[in-house]
Order: sequence, then C-alpha cells, then structure tokens
Amino acid sequence: MRGSTVGGSPDRVSTGAPAATVGAPPSELPSATRQELAASTFDTAPIVGIDEALRLDAAADDAGAARAAQARAHEAAAEVLADRGDWRRAYQHLRAAMALVHLGDTPPVHVPEQLRREVDRLRRERAEAREQSRRDSLTATWNRRYLDERLSTLRDGGDGAVCVALVDVDHFKLVNDTYGHAIGDAVLRTLVGLMRTEIDARVPDGFCARYGGEEFALVLPRPADADAVALCESIRARIEHHDWSAIAPELRVTASLGLACLDPEDAGGTCDGLLDHVDELLYVAKRTGRNAVAFRDDTGQVRLAGPAAGRRGVAAIARAVANPARSGRALP
Repeated sequence: MRGSTVGGSPDRVSTGAPAATVGAPPSELPSATRQELAASTFDTAPIVGIDEALRLDAAADDAGAARAAQARAHEAAAEVLADRGDWRRAYQHLRAAMALVHLGDTPPVHVPEQLRREVDRLRRERAEAREQSRRDSLTATWNRRYLDERLSTLRDGGDGAVCVALVDVDHFKLVNDTYGHAIGDAVLRTLVGLMRTEIDARVPDGFCARYGGEEFALVLPRPADADAVALCESIRARIEHHDWSAIAPELRVTASLGLACLDPEDAGGTCDGLLDHVDELLYVAKRTGRNAVAFRDDTGQVRLAGPAAGRRGVAAIARAVANPARSGRALP
C-alpha cells in the first residue's frame, strides 16, 4: 500500500518522488521533480496529521506510543482521502490503523462517521460482488463456480454422504425452436423455482446450481439414500405436472435425472468422479425414454424410480455406459 507501512514510519501519501527528495523544500528540487510532484500529489494541502505523527513517532520512547502515532497518521490519511471521495484508499489506511491498534495497548483510533459509513458500503459492495460472481444471471440460482467450491468443501470437510443429481430438460432445443428463446428462458427460471421448492422443504441445506445450458445440479448433503431418490422423483413429477401453459399454450416440459452419492469414507472418491458417474446415470435415464430418475441400488444395478421402473432395456443401456472405476456409492 503506497504511502503507508504497517510497523514502520509512514511517508507522505500519494507522492511519487524519489526518496532522496522527500522533505526537501520545493525551491530546492530539480524542475522535473517539481513537475512530477505537482502531477502526483493532492491538489490541496498534505494529509493532515502526517507531520505531527512523524514527530511523535521519533520522540516516542516505547513501541506502543510509536504504534499510536502511526495509527493516527493512517487515520488522518483515511479522513482526508474520504473527504475527497477516494474511499478505497481510505479503507486501506483505515485497515492499517486498525491493524496497528490490535498489535497492543494502543489508544483506540477515532474513525470519522462518514468514513465508517463508506467503509461499510464498500464491504457490502464487495460481498454483493462475490455473491453475484457465484450466481447464474438468467435463473438467479447458483452457478458452476459455486457448485465446484461447495462440492470440494463438502467432500473434504463434510460429516456425511453427499448426493448429487443432474437434471436435464427433455427436448429443450425443441422448446426453443418452437416457442423462441424468451420462452425457453422462462422455462428455465420456472424449473429452478420448482426444484428449489422441493429442496427447501426436504433438504434445507441442499442447493441447486446451473451446470450448463439446460442442465442443473442438485446437491443434497447428508440425506438418507432413499430420501434422495424420493426427492428426485418428486422433483421429476412436479416438473411433469406443472401447468406450463401459463408460459405458452400447449407447452409441456419434462426432465430426466441421474442420481448418485459420495461417501466421505470412500478415500478414493472424488467430486469429478461423482459428477461423471451421475452423468452416466443421466444418460441412462434419457436413453430409456426420458422423464425418469436413474440410480444404482444396493447391488450396483441401475434402476429407474417411480412410474419408469418398469421400462425395459435399462440394464443393457447401463452396461453400455458403465465404468467400474467410476466413483459413487450405490443407492437402495
């Protein structure tokens, strides 16, 4: 941070002059240096309190007094920068002042109320920016970046199984081609609302994230295995029976799901392996007629949940995409 050094004497803020010229009267400086100072310094007086703080720092007999002087210098710099609307640099000086205060028994630093409000605003903006970077702009649900972060956290520090389902809208390209992309976007937003309603009711700490295009990931921490299958089947049925005609006449939407769980006791399991395994099950659900939930039972056999359970050819399709090395725990 230019113009402030935690643990050392602060120099004049915003000066780009070489160290040998700092403190020299302007009349004694070379012409080029005077021009550089005029372009780089503030257009008003030097920051209030710096000179006094330097004097106190030099006269201080103990480290606490020196820290207090440095903290006051940073406070003064923050106040002037805040008056000029340079809130980000003001915030940097305020953080330096607070760091010095917390080093020892330094007297509390007075923070101007206006600066405090603006620093709070900057913190909120930073938190909002972080939130937005993890949200999908179309559906307002979480995005792939958030999904990857949370899966890694749940895998490494979780205290139970993590179940993941991939949801793919059936024939979504046909929806876009028939009704237009605006209707397709409305379908995706409505779909997210339906899924979140079911997740919030059954697995409050679960979440939905857009995986890509018309595909979404449902992350369900610590559910009972049967509950995870039941939840996914409930989501499938809710999507199928929703009144889509409110968006467009004669519109019908269904979705296919693949579901698997990763046990924290499985040392060889990885999040990427789990997602690959779920993707295989999603493929089985779609190849066997769509509008179904595919999972593995406790014997490792691929099954379809709900009304799709009686479909034929599931085992053959599952064998075609099976990879025994994939990570993922069987479901009952």
